[in-house]
Amino acid sequence: MTSNFDGSWREFQFETLVDLSLSVGGVRPEDELVEGLLPHAVGKLDSGCLLAGTLRKDRQFLFVRSVGLPADLEHLNSLFGPELLDRLEGGEVVRLERPDDGPPHELIAAPVRWRDALLGLVVLGDKESREGRASFSDSDSRFLLSLAGLVAAAVSTSRHVATVERDKSRLEEEIRALRDIARRQGFVGTSPPIDQMLELVRRVAPIGVSVMLRGESGVGKERVARLLHGSSDRSDGPFVPLNCAALPESLLEAELFGIEEGVATGVSRRLGKIELADGGTLFLDEVGDLSLSLQAKLLRVVQEREFERLGGRERIGVDLRLVTATNKDLEVMVEEGEFRADLYYRLRVVVIVVPPLRERRTDIPLLARHFLEIYGERFGRSALEFDREAVGVLSSYDFPGNVRELENIIQAAIALAPPGEVITAADLGLGDQRRRSDGEPDPLVPLKDLEHRHIRRVLEATGGNRVEAARILGIDRTTLYRKLKHIATDEA
Repeated sequence: MTSNFDGSWREFQFETLVDLSLSVGGVRPEDELVEGLLPHAVGKLDSGCLLAGTLRKDRQFLFVRSVGLPADLEHLNSLFGPELLDRLEGGEVVRLERPDDGPPHELIAAPVRWRDALLGLVVLGDKESREGRASFSDSDSRFLLSLAGLVAAAVSTSRHVATVERDKSRLEEEIRALRDIARRQGFVGTSPPIDQMLELVRRVAPIGVSVMLRGESGVGKERVARLLHGSSDRSDGPFVPLNCAALPESLLEAELFGIEEGVATGVSRRLGKIELADGGTLFLDEVGDLSLSLQAKLLRVVQEREFERLGGRERIGVDLRLVTATNKDLEVMVEEGEFRADLYYRLRVVVIVVPPLRERRTDIPLLARHFLEIYGERFGRSALEFDREAVGVLSSYDFPGNVRELENIIQAAIALAPPGEVITAADLGLGDQRRRSDGEPDPLVPLKDLEHRHIRRVLEATGGNRVEAARILGIDRTTLYRKLKHIATDEA
Protein backbone atom coordinates (compact mmCIF):
# COMPACT_ATOMS: atom_id res chain seq x y z
CA MET A 1 0.00 0.00 0.00
CA THR A 2 1.36 3.43 -0.93
CA SER A 3 2.06 5.72 2.02
CA ASN A 4 0.81 9.30 2.12
CA PHE A 5 4.43 10.44 2.03
CA ASP A 6 5.15 8.47 -1.17
CA GLY A 7 2.03 9.85 -2.81
CA SER A 8 2.90 13.41 -1.83
CA TRP A 9 6.46 12.96 -3.05
CA ARG A 10 5.33 11.70 -6.46
CA GLU A 11 2.88 14.55 -6.74
CA PHE A 12 5.73 16.91 -5.84
CA GLN A 13 7.94 15.35 -8.55
CA PHE A 14 5.16 15.64 -11.10
CA GLU A 15 4.62 19.31 -10.27
CA THR A 16 8.37 19.87 -10.62
CA LEU A 17 8.42 18.28 -14.07
CA VAL A 18 5.47 20.40 -15.15
CA ASP A 19 7.16 23.51 -13.77
CA LEU A 20 10.39 22.73 -15.62
CA SER A 21 8.56 21.96 -18.88
CA LEU A 22 6.89 25.37 -18.67
CA SER A 23 10.17 27.13 -17.91
CA VAL A 24 11.95 25.57 -20.90
CA GLY A 25 9.00 26.04 -23.24
CA GLY A 26 9.49 27.96 -26.45
CA VAL A 27 12.95 28.56 -27.85
CA ARG A 28 15.52 29.58 -25.25
CA PRO A 29 19.29 30.06 -25.43
CA GLU A 30 21.28 27.04 -24.39
CA ASP A 31 22.96 28.73 -21.42
CA GLU A 32 19.54 29.70 -20.01
CA LEU A 33 18.41 26.08 -20.22
CA VAL A 34 21.49 24.92 -18.30
CA GLU A 35 20.95 27.65 -15.71
CA GLY A 36 17.27 26.77 -15.35
CA LEU A 37 18.02 23.12 -14.65
CA LEU A 38 19.99 23.89 -11.46
CA PRO A 39 17.22 25.01 -9.07
CA HIS A 40 14.89 22.20 -10.11
CA ALA A 41 17.53 19.52 -9.62
CA VAL A 42 19.03 20.87 -6.38
CA GLY A 43 15.84 22.04 -4.77
CA LYS A 44 13.83 18.91 -5.40
CA LEU A 45 16.52 16.32 -4.65
CA ASP A 46 18.20 18.19 -1.77
CA SER A 47 21.65 17.83 -3.31
CA GLY A 48 24.67 19.34 -1.60
CA CYS A 49 26.54 19.91 -4.87
CA LEU A 50 25.82 19.67 -8.55
CA LEU A 51 27.01 20.30 -12.09
CA ALA A 52 24.99 20.77 -15.28
CA GLY A 53 26.43 21.34 -18.72
CA THR A 54 25.98 20.88 -22.45
CA LEU A 55 28.59 19.33 -24.71
CA ARG A 56 29.98 20.10 -28.15
CA LYS A 57 30.49 17.36 -30.72
CA ASP A 58 34.08 16.96 -29.52
CA ARG A 59 32.71 16.19 -26.02
CA GLN A 60 33.99 19.36 -24.46
CA PHE A 61 31.75 21.61 -22.39
CA LEU A 62 29.90 24.29 -24.33
CA PHE A 63 28.00 25.73 -21.33
CA VAL A 64 28.50 24.56 -17.75
CA ARG A 65 27.22 25.66 -14.35
CA SER A 66 28.30 24.04 -11.07
CA VAL A 67 27.90 24.36 -7.30
CA GLY A 68 30.42 22.58 -5.12
CA LEU A 69 32.00 20.64 -8.01
CA PRO A 70 34.88 21.66 -10.30
CA ALA A 71 33.45 22.63 -13.71
CA ASP A 72 35.66 20.44 -15.90
CA LEU A 73 35.33 17.01 -17.48
CA GLU A 74 38.81 15.97 -16.40
CA HIS A 75 37.74 16.09 -12.75
CA LEU A 76 34.53 14.16 -13.48
CA ASN A 77 36.50 11.49 -15.35
CA SER A 78 38.86 11.19 -12.37
CA LEU A 79 35.83 10.49 -10.17
CA PHE A 80 33.71 8.26 -12.41
CA GLY A 81 36.29 6.90 -14.81
CA PRO A 82 37.10 7.77 -18.45
CA GLU A 83 34.14 5.79 -19.78
CA LEU A 84 31.61 8.15 -18.12
CA LEU A 85 30.45 9.86 -21.33
CA ASP A 86 30.15 6.54 -23.19
CA ARG A 87 27.88 5.16 -20.47
CA LEU A 88 25.80 8.33 -20.45
CA GLU A 89 25.48 8.27 -24.25
CA GLY A 90 24.00 4.80 -23.88
CA GLY A 91 21.23 6.28 -21.74
CA GLU A 92 22.52 5.01 -18.41
CA VAL A 93 22.32 6.87 -15.10
CA VAL A 94 25.79 6.45 -13.58
CA ARG A 95 26.10 6.16 -9.79
CA LEU A 96 29.23 6.46 -7.65
CA GLU A 97 29.70 5.92 -3.90
CA ARG A 98 32.89 7.06 -2.15
CA PRO A 99 32.38 6.14 1.53
CA ASP A 100 36.06 6.30 2.43
CA ASP A 101 36.98 9.49 0.59
CA GLY A 102 36.19 13.09 1.31
CA PRO A 103 33.12 14.84 -0.06
CA PRO A 104 31.33 14.30 -2.27
CA HIS A 105 30.58 10.86 -0.86
CA GLU A 106 27.92 9.91 -3.42
CA LEU A 107 27.33 11.08 -6.98
CA ILE A 108 24.76 10.34 -9.67
CA ALA A 109 25.11 11.47 -13.28
CA ALA A 110 22.24 11.51 -15.79
CA PRO A 111 22.53 12.13 -19.55
CA VAL A 112 21.00 15.11 -21.31
CA ARG A 113 20.28 12.90 -24.33
CA TRP A 114 18.10 13.37 -27.41
CA ARG A 115 17.61 10.73 -30.10
CA ASP A 116 20.67 8.74 -29.04
CA ALA A 117 22.90 11.82 -29.09
CA LEU A 118 24.54 13.00 -25.88
CA LEU A 119 23.95 16.75 -25.63
CA GLY A 120 25.08 17.21 -22.03
CA LEU A 121 24.92 15.85 -18.49
CA VAL A 122 23.73 16.69 -15.01
CA VAL A 123 25.56 15.48 -11.87
CA LEU A 124 24.27 15.60 -8.28
CA GLY A 125 26.24 14.85 -5.12
CA ASP A 126 25.54 14.13 -1.46
CA LYS A 127 21.80 14.09 -0.86
CA GLU A 128 20.86 15.77 2.40
CA SER A 129 17.97 15.13 4.80
CA ARG A 130 16.86 16.22 8.24
CA GLU A 131 18.64 13.21 9.71
CA GLY A 132 21.88 14.03 7.89
CA ARG A 133 23.36 12.55 4.77
CA ALA A 134 21.08 10.19 2.79
CA SER A 135 21.46 8.06 -0.33
CA PHE A 136 19.96 8.76 -3.71
CA SER A 137 17.19 6.28 -4.44
CA ASP A 138 16.21 4.66 -7.73
CA SER A 139 13.26 7.01 -7.74
CA ASP A 140 15.69 9.94 -7.51
CA SER A 141 17.64 8.57 -10.49
CA ARG A 142 14.49 8.24 -12.60
CA PHE A 143 13.37 11.72 -11.61
CA LEU A 144 16.76 13.21 -12.53
CA LEU A 145 16.64 11.39 -15.87
CA SER A 146 13.19 12.90 -16.53
CA LEU A 147 14.49 16.39 -15.73
CA ALA A 148 17.45 15.86 -18.05
CA GLY A 149 15.15 14.55 -20.80
CA LEU A 150 13.00 17.69 -20.72
CA VAL A 151 16.09 19.87 -20.99
CA ALA A 152 17.51 17.66 -23.77
CA ALA A 153 14.47 18.29 -26.00
CA ALA A 154 14.74 22.02 -25.35
CA VAL A 155 18.51 22.02 -26.06
CA SER A 156 17.95 20.11 -29.32
CA THR A 157 15.31 22.64 -30.39
CA SER A 158 17.54 25.55 -29.41
CA ARG A 159 20.45 24.16 -31.43
CA HIS A 160 18.23 23.47 -34.44
CA VAL A 161 16.82 27.00 -34.39
CA ALA A 162 20.31 28.45 -33.93
CA THR A 163 21.54 26.44 -36.93
CA VAL A 164 18.60 27.60 -39.05
CA GLU A 165 19.20 31.21 -38.03
CA ARG A 166 22.93 30.92 -38.80
CA ASP A 167 22.19 29.37 -42.19
CA LYS A 168 19.59 32.03 -42.89
CA SER A 169 22.00 34.81 -41.93
CA ARG A 170 24.76 33.24 -44.01
CA LEU A 171 22.50 32.87 -47.05
CA GLU A 172 21.18 36.41 -46.66
CA GLU A 173 24.75 37.69 -46.44
CA GLU A 174 25.76 35.70 -49.52
CA ILE A 175 22.72 36.96 -51.43
CA ARG A 176 23.57 40.53 -50.38
CA ALA A 177 27.17 40.04 -51.49
CA LEU A 178 26.00 38.50 -54.76
CA ARG A 179 23.56 41.36 -55.29
CA ASP A 180 26.41 43.82 -54.68
CA ILE A 181 28.50 42.02 -57.31
CA ALA A 182 25.50 42.04 -59.64
CA ARG A 183 24.94 45.75 -59.06
CA ARG A 184 28.60 46.50 -59.80
CA GLN A 185 28.23 44.54 -63.03
CA GLY A 186 25.04 46.39 -63.96
CA PHE A 187 22.55 43.69 -62.95
CA VAL A 188 19.85 45.35 -60.88
CA GLY A 189 16.87 43.68 -59.20
CA THR A 190 15.35 42.70 -55.87
CA SER A 191 12.12 41.00 -57.00
CA PRO A 192 11.32 37.38 -55.96
CA PRO A 193 12.09 35.96 -59.46
CA ILE A 194 15.49 37.66 -59.38
CA ASP A 195 16.19 36.50 -55.83
CA GLN A 196 15.40 32.92 -56.90
CA MET A 197 17.71 33.26 -59.88
CA LEU A 198 20.48 34.76 -57.71
CA GLU A 199 20.12 31.90 -55.24
CA LEU A 200 20.66 29.43 -58.10
CA VAL A 201 23.66 31.45 -59.32
CA ARG A 202 25.09 31.43 -55.78
CA ARG A 203 24.82 27.65 -55.58
CA VAL A 204 26.15 26.92 -59.06
CA ALA A 205 28.93 29.51 -59.42
CA PRO A 206 31.57 27.80 -57.24
CA ILE A 207 31.02 24.32 -58.73
CA GLY A 208 32.36 24.95 -62.22
CA VAL A 209 29.81 22.93 -64.24
CA SER A 210 28.59 24.05 -67.65
CA VAL A 211 25.59 26.37 -67.40
CA MET A 212 22.96 27.15 -70.01
CA LEU A 213 21.05 30.43 -69.68
CA ARG A 214 17.54 30.48 -71.14
CA GLY A 215 15.41 33.55 -71.64
CA GLU A 216 13.98 36.02 -74.09
CA SER A 217 16.09 38.45 -76.04
CA GLY A 218 17.16 41.45 -74.00
CA VAL A 219 16.67 39.97 -70.50
CA GLY A 220 20.34 40.27 -69.58
CA LYS A 221 21.77 36.79 -70.10
CA GLU A 222 25.30 38.12 -70.56
CA ARG A 223 24.96 40.01 -67.27
CA VAL A 224 24.07 36.73 -65.55
CA ALA A 225 27.02 35.01 -67.25
CA ARG A 226 29.35 37.71 -65.93
CA LEU A 227 27.80 37.27 -62.50
CA LEU A 228 28.48 33.52 -62.61
CA HIS A 229 32.08 34.25 -63.56
CA GLY A 230 32.54 36.97 -60.94
CA SER A 231 31.18 34.69 -58.19
CA SER A 232 33.35 31.71 -59.09
CA ASP A 233 36.94 30.78 -58.26
CA ARG A 234 37.80 31.84 -61.84
CA SER A 235 36.90 35.47 -61.16
CA ASP A 236 40.57 36.50 -61.47
CA GLY A 237 40.70 34.93 -64.93
CA PRO A 238 39.30 36.33 -68.19
CA PHE A 239 35.63 36.52 -69.13
CA VAL A 240 35.41 36.13 -72.90
CA PRO A 241 32.02 36.63 -74.62
CA LEU A 242 31.14 35.71 -78.20
CA ASN A 243 27.82 36.15 -79.99
CA CYS A 244 27.46 33.16 -82.30
CA ALA A 245 24.73 34.87 -84.32
CA ALA A 246 26.79 37.97 -85.11
CA LEU A 247 29.23 36.41 -87.61
CA PRO A 248 29.02 34.17 -90.68
CA GLU A 249 30.25 30.60 -90.18
CA SER A 250 33.68 31.12 -91.80
CA LEU A 251 34.53 34.11 -89.63
CA LEU A 252 32.92 32.57 -86.54
CA GLU A 253 35.16 29.50 -86.74
CA ALA A 254 38.30 31.63 -86.87
CA GLU A 255 36.99 33.85 -84.08
CA LEU A 256 36.24 30.84 -81.89
CA PHE A 257 39.25 28.58 -82.54
CA GLY A 258 41.89 31.04 -83.75
CA ILE A 259 43.95 30.78 -86.93
CA GLU A 260 47.54 29.90 -87.80
CA GLU A 261 49.78 32.17 -89.81
CA GLY A 262 49.97 31.46 -93.54
CA VAL A 263 46.54 29.80 -93.86
CA ALA A 264 45.83 32.40 -96.54
CA THR A 265 47.78 35.24 -98.08
CA GLY A 266 48.29 38.06 -95.63
CA VAL A 267 46.79 36.11 -92.70
CA SER A 268 48.74 36.33 -89.46
CA ARG A 269 48.46 34.06 -86.45
CA ARG A 270 45.57 35.02 -84.18
CA LEU A 271 44.29 33.51 -80.94
CA GLY A 272 40.65 32.51 -80.76
CA LYS A 273 38.14 33.12 -78.01
CA ILE A 274 38.59 29.59 -76.62
CA GLU A 275 42.30 30.12 -76.13
CA LEU A 276 41.79 33.63 -74.73
CA ALA A 277 39.37 32.20 -72.13
CA ASP A 278 41.96 29.79 -70.71
CA GLY A 279 41.77 29.96 -66.92
CA GLY A 280 38.46 31.82 -67.04
CA THR A 281 34.99 31.66 -68.56
CA LEU A 282 33.89 31.45 -72.20
CA PHE A 283 30.39 32.78 -72.78
CA LEU A 284 28.74 31.73 -76.05
CA ASP A 285 25.58 33.73 -76.68
CA GLU A 286 23.01 32.45 -79.19
CA VAL A 287 24.67 29.03 -79.19
CA GLY A 288 21.72 27.67 -81.17
CA ASP A 289 23.05 29.51 -84.23
CA LEU A 290 26.18 27.35 -84.47
CA SER A 291 26.36 25.19 -87.59
CA LEU A 292 26.52 21.41 -87.20
CA SER A 293 30.20 21.38 -88.17
CA LEU A 294 31.07 23.97 -85.52
CA GLN A 295 28.95 22.08 -83.01
CA ALA A 296 31.11 18.99 -83.61
CA LYS A 297 34.27 20.99 -83.00
CA LEU A 298 32.84 22.60 -79.89
CA LEU A 299 31.87 19.15 -78.58
CA ARG A 300 35.52 18.15 -78.67
CA VAL A 301 36.43 21.18 -76.58
CA VAL A 302 33.74 20.31 -74.04
CA GLN A 303 34.68 16.62 -73.88
CA GLU A 304 38.46 16.70 -74.14
CA ARG A 305 39.33 20.30 -73.22
CA GLU A 306 41.53 20.65 -76.29
CA PHE A 307 41.26 22.12 -79.80
CA GLU A 308 43.24 23.02 -82.93
CA ARG A 309 43.54 26.40 -84.56
CA LEU A 310 42.41 26.78 -88.18
CA GLY A 311 45.25 25.58 -90.41
CA GLY A 312 47.09 24.07 -87.44
CA ARG A 313 47.82 20.50 -86.35
CA GLU A 314 48.90 21.15 -82.77
CA ARG A 315 46.46 20.07 -80.09
CA ILE A 316 46.12 22.86 -77.57
CA GLY A 317 44.83 22.10 -74.08
CA VAL A 318 42.53 24.60 -72.43
CA ASP A 319 41.06 25.04 -68.96
CA LEU A 320 37.84 27.01 -69.09
CA ARG A 321 34.28 27.11 -67.88
CA LEU A 322 31.64 27.17 -70.59
CA VAL A 323 28.47 29.23 -70.16
CA THR A 324 26.03 29.31 -73.06
CA ALA A 325 22.83 31.23 -73.74
CA THR A 326 19.95 30.90 -76.15
CA ASN A 327 16.38 32.02 -76.72
CA LYS A 328 15.78 29.19 -79.18
CA ASP A 329 13.96 25.92 -78.57
CA LEU A 330 17.00 23.64 -78.64
CA GLU A 331 14.87 20.60 -77.77
CA VAL A 332 12.96 20.94 -81.03
CA MET A 333 16.20 21.63 -82.90
CA VAL A 334 17.62 18.38 -81.50
CA GLU A 335 14.53 16.47 -82.65
CA GLU A 336 14.80 17.99 -86.12
CA GLY A 337 18.53 17.31 -86.43
CA GLU A 338 19.52 20.97 -86.32
CA PHE A 339 21.44 20.67 -83.03
CA ARG A 340 23.58 17.77 -81.84
CA ALA A 341 21.99 15.89 -78.95
CA ASP A 342 25.37 14.96 -77.41
CA LEU A 343 26.44 18.62 -77.35
CA TYR A 344 23.05 19.76 -76.06
CA TYR A 345 23.18 17.51 -73.00
CA ARG A 346 26.77 18.51 -72.22
CA LEU A 347 25.96 22.19 -72.39
CA ARG A 348 22.80 22.09 -70.30
CA VAL A 349 24.21 20.51 -67.12
CA VAL A 350 22.53 23.32 -65.16
CA VAL A 351 19.85 25.53 -66.70
CA ILE A 352 19.17 29.01 -65.32
CA VAL A 353 16.11 30.82 -66.62
CA VAL A 354 16.46 34.61 -66.71
CA PRO A 355 12.96 36.04 -66.16
CA PRO A 356 11.51 38.60 -68.58
CA LEU A 357 10.96 42.12 -67.31
CA ARG A 358 7.16 41.79 -67.26
CA GLU A 359 7.53 39.05 -64.61
CA ARG A 360 9.61 41.30 -62.34
CA ARG A 361 7.72 44.59 -62.54
CA THR A 362 8.90 45.75 -59.11
CA ASP A 363 12.40 45.95 -60.61
CA ILE A 364 11.34 48.34 -63.38
CA PRO A 365 11.62 51.56 -61.27
CA LEU A 366 15.01 50.37 -59.93
CA LEU A 367 16.30 49.67 -63.42
CA ALA A 368 14.89 52.91 -64.80
CA ARG A 369 16.67 54.96 -62.13
CA HIS A 370 19.84 52.91 -62.66
CA PHE A 371 19.87 53.78 -66.37
CA LEU A 372 18.90 57.38 -65.57
CA GLU A 373 22.00 57.71 -63.38
CA ILE A 374 24.30 56.17 -66.00
CA TYR A 375 23.08 58.03 -69.07
CA GLY A 376 22.15 61.23 -67.24
CA GLU A 377 25.80 61.49 -66.21
CA ARG A 378 26.96 60.56 -69.71
CA PHE A 379 24.68 63.09 -71.46
CA GLY A 380 25.33 65.86 -68.96
CA ARG A 381 21.82 65.78 -67.47
CA SER A 382 22.47 64.16 -64.10
CA ALA A 383 19.80 66.31 -62.34
CA LEU A 384 16.93 64.61 -64.17
CA GLU A 385 14.28 62.67 -62.21
CA PHE A 386 11.07 60.81 -63.14
CA ASP A 387 7.70 62.15 -62.11
CA ARG A 388 5.17 59.78 -60.54
CA GLU A 389 3.14 59.28 -63.70
CA ALA A 390 6.26 58.35 -65.69
CA VAL A 391 7.15 55.66 -63.15
CA GLY A 392 3.56 54.34 -63.34
CA VAL A 393 3.66 54.16 -67.14
CA LEU A 394 6.97 52.30 -67.09
CA SER A 395 5.73 49.84 -64.47
CA SER A 396 2.56 49.01 -66.44
CA TYR A 397 4.28 48.52 -69.80
CA ASP A 398 5.03 44.91 -70.88
CA PHE A 399 8.47 45.61 -72.43
CA PRO A 400 8.58 42.94 -75.18
CA GLY A 401 12.22 43.94 -75.67
CA ASN A 402 12.88 43.49 -71.95
CA VAL A 403 15.73 45.31 -70.16
CA ARG A 404 17.40 46.31 -73.42
CA GLU A 405 14.21 48.08 -74.52
CA LEU A 406 13.90 49.84 -71.15
CA GLU A 407 17.51 51.00 -71.43
CA ASN A 408 16.90 52.44 -74.90
CA ILE A 409 13.68 54.16 -73.76
CA ILE A 410 15.51 55.86 -70.89
CA GLN A 411 18.35 56.97 -73.16
CA ALA A 412 15.87 58.48 -75.60
CA ALA A 413 13.92 60.19 -72.80
CA ILE A 414 17.09 61.78 -71.41
CA ALA A 415 18.18 62.96 -74.84
CA LEU A 416 14.77 64.29 -75.94
CA ALA A 417 13.27 65.61 -72.70
CA PRO A 418 12.78 69.41 -72.76
CA PRO A 419 14.89 71.60 -70.49
CA GLY A 420 14.07 70.98 -66.85
CA GLU A 421 14.68 68.43 -64.13
CA VAL A 422 11.74 66.06 -64.62
CA ILE A 423 11.03 63.31 -67.16
CA THR A 424 7.28 63.04 -67.70
CA ALA A 425 5.18 60.21 -69.10
CA ALA A 426 5.00 62.06 -72.41
CA ASP A 427 8.81 62.05 -72.66
CA LEU A 428 8.88 58.24 -72.62
CA GLY A 429 7.10 57.82 -75.96
CA LEU A 430 4.87 54.99 -74.70
CA GLY A 431 1.50 56.65 -75.35
CA ASP A 432 0.20 54.07 -77.86
CA GLN A 433 1.25 51.13 -75.72
CA ARG A 434 -0.30 52.71 -72.61
CA ARG A 435 -3.67 53.26 -74.34
CA ARG A 436 -3.78 49.61 -75.34
CA SER A 437 -3.01 48.51 -71.78
CA ASP A 438 -5.96 50.66 -70.64
CA GLY A 439 -8.33 48.56 -72.74
CA GLU A 440 -8.42 50.17 -76.18
CA PRO A 441 -8.93 47.41 -78.78
CA ASP A 442 -6.39 46.64 -81.45
CA PRO A 443 -7.15 48.03 -84.92
CA LEU A 444 -9.09 45.71 -87.23
CA VAL A 445 -6.69 43.36 -89.02
CA PRO A 446 -6.99 40.11 -91.00
CA LEU A 447 -7.41 36.91 -88.96
CA LYS A 448 -4.10 35.57 -90.30
CA ASP A 449 -2.25 38.60 -88.90
CA LEU A 450 -3.90 38.13 -85.50
CA GLU A 451 -2.81 34.48 -85.47
CA HIS A 452 0.75 35.38 -86.44
CA ARG A 453 0.87 38.09 -83.77
CA HIS A 454 -0.47 35.73 -81.11
CA ILE A 455 2.05 33.01 -81.99
CA ARG A 456 4.91 35.50 -81.73
CA ARG A 457 3.57 36.74 -78.41
CA VAL A 458 3.38 33.21 -76.97
CA LEU A 459 6.89 32.42 -78.22
CA GLU A 460 8.20 35.59 -76.55
CA ALA A 461 6.45 34.67 -73.31
CA THR A 462 8.06 31.20 -73.33
CA GLY A 463 11.53 32.45 -74.17
CA GLY A 464 11.39 30.85 -77.63
CA ASN A 465 10.52 27.41 -76.23
CA ARG A 466 8.43 25.87 -79.01
CA VAL A 467 7.40 22.85 -76.94
CA GLU A 468 5.86 25.07 -74.27
CA ALA A 469 4.41 27.45 -76.88
CA ALA A 470 2.68 24.56 -78.68
CA ARG A 471 1.22 23.38 -75.38
CA ILE A 472 -0.18 26.86 -74.59
CA LEU A 473 -1.56 27.27 -78.12
CA GLY A 474 -3.20 23.84 -77.97
CA ILE A 475 -1.51 22.52 -81.11
CA ASP A 476 1.21 19.95 -81.73
CA ARG A 477 4.79 20.99 -82.46
CA THR A 478 4.58 19.96 -86.11
CA THR A 479 1.63 22.30 -86.65
CA LEU A 480 3.45 25.11 -84.86
CA TYR A 481 6.58 24.54 -86.95
CA ARG A 482 4.49 24.67 -90.13
CA LYS A 483 2.80 27.92 -89.04
CA LEU A 484 6.19 29.47 -88.25
CA LYS A 485 7.36 28.62 -91.79
CA HIS A 486 4.25 30.37 -93.16
CA ILE A 487 5.01 33.43 -91.01
CA ALA A 488 8.61 33.50 -92.29
CA THR A 489 7.38 33.17 -95.91
CA ASP A 490 4.84 35.99 -95.49
CA GLU A 491 7.46 38.29 -94.00
CA ALA A 492 10.07 37.50 -96.67
